[in-house]
Amino acid sequence: MSQKKPYVYVSRRIPEAGLVLLRDSCEMEVYSGKEAVSRSELLQKVRNVDGLLCLLSEKIDRELLDSASRLKVVSNYAVGFDNIDVEYATQKRIAVTNTPGVLTDATADLTWALILSSARRVVEGDTMMRNKAYKGWSPLLLLGHELKGKTLGILGAGRIGQAVAERSRGWSMKILYYDRNENEYLNSNLFAKRCGLPELLSHSDVISVHLPLSSDTYHLIDRKSLKSMKKSAVLVNTARGPIVDEKALKTALAEKWIAAAGLDVFENEPTMTEDLEKLKNVVLTPHIGSATIQARDDMARIAARNLLAILEGKEPVSIVNPDVIRK
Repeated sequence: MSQKKPYVYVSRRIPEAGLVLLRDSCEMEVYSGKEAVSRSELLQKVRNVDGLLCLLSEKIDRELLDSASRLKVVSNYAVGFDNIDVEYATQKRIAVTNTPGVLTDATADLTWALILSSARRVVEGDTMMRNKAYKGWSPLLLLGHELKGKTLGILGAGRIGQAVAERSRGWSMKILYYDRNENEYLNSNLFAKRCGLPELLSHSDVISVHLPLSSDTYHLIDRKSLKSMKKSAVLVNTARGPIVDEKALKTALAEKWIAAAGLDVFENEPTMTEDLEKLKNVVLTPHIGSATIQARDDMARIAARNLLAILEGKEPVSIVNPDVIRK
C-alpha cells in the first residue's frame, strides 16, 4: 500500500517554479483569489494540513497555530517573519522557515530606484509630461539633489543594506551605518563607519531603512528622528512599514523638514496614511522590492523546498527556529 501524501495549503498562488515541486510530493490546495485569503477561510483551511505555505499578509498567531492540529511547518514566502508567532510555534514544535538571500539584489535595485527618483524628482517630471503641463525648459524647473560625494546612511547593514551600500560606489558616497554588529566587509571595502542613530540621522544625505521589524525598531523613525535630519535629506524605506511613523513622515514631507521620501512599504498595508499620495515629494511603490521574475521564482523554490524538507524529516534551506528540528 502506498503511503499517503502530506496535505499542504498554499495561501496565495505563487510562481509555478515552487508549485511544481509541491505538486509532485503533496496533496495540495492553492487559494485562487486575487486578494489575500480571509482570516475565517484561512482558519478553516489549516485545520487538517501538514504544511502551510503563506505570505506576509497572513497572521500566523496562537489562534491559528492551535487550530492546525497536524501542522508541522509554516513556510513563509518572505525573508521577514514578523507575521508569525515564532515563539509559540516553537513551543508547539512547528518549524518556521523563510527565504533569505534570493531577493537581496532585487530589493537593493529597487532601493536605488527610489533613491534616484526621489532625489531627482523623476515621478513629478513624469506626471508633468503625462498631464501635458510641461511648457519648456526653465532654470528652476524641478530642481533636485545630486548624490556624488554625499553621505549614505544605512539603517541595518545585513545582506540588503550591504548590497545597497555597494551600489553607491558609482557616486563615491561616504557610508555610515547603524547596526548591532560591525560589518567588516563595509568597513574594509567601502571605508564605512558604524555609528549611533543620532549621528547617522544628522549627517546623512540619503537614509535607507533595512532593519527587521521588532519592538526595538517600531517607529524608530519618528517625529524626533525626522526633525534631526537634514532639510535636504531623502528617506527611503524598503524594509517594513511600521519602522517609520507614517503620520510623522507625512508631516515632515508636507512641512519640508526633509526634502523627499521613497516608500515601498507602509505602516498598515495595503492602506497608507490618508493624503500621503497627494504629496509631490514622496515616491510610492506597492511593496515590489522582490518583484523580479528571478527573485520571485527563487523565493517560490526555496519556500517549497523548505516545506518539503520538514515534512520529509530533512534539513531545510533556511529555518527560523532550528531547535524544532534538533534531536
